Amino acid sequence: MNIPAVQKYCLSFPGATEGIKWENDLVFMIGGKMFAAVALHESEKGRLSCKCTPEEFAQLIEREGIIPAPYAAKNHWVGVVDHQALTQAEIKRLLRDAYELILAKLPKKFQASLKERD
Repeated sequence: MNIPAVQKYCLSFPGATEGIKWENDLVFMIGGKMFAAVALHESEKGRLSCKCTPEEFAQLIEREGIIPAPYAAKNHWVGVVDHQALTQAEIKRLLRDAYELILAKLPKKFQASLKERD
């Protein structure tokens, strides 16, 4: 997936927002908490990073082209450095799962407010 496709998909989630952090990363958030990021700097070549479960983290970093995300690996974030490492369907599932993981940790009142908007 290219950056505009990731952006469109992530912003389709209820309550998702975007912003620029660290001058070079497009981040996607829910309730002010990040669930995914895309590196915009040319040297990073659009690396996609996202939150995942500890089990999936362990499985994914064994695959060629996927690394523990710099500065966030301890929180079970992976970095996809080779876009051929995952299919588009796998990337979409990872992004959806990342969103759901962060959403589940937000206050119940916030979660309920999202359901009321639908």
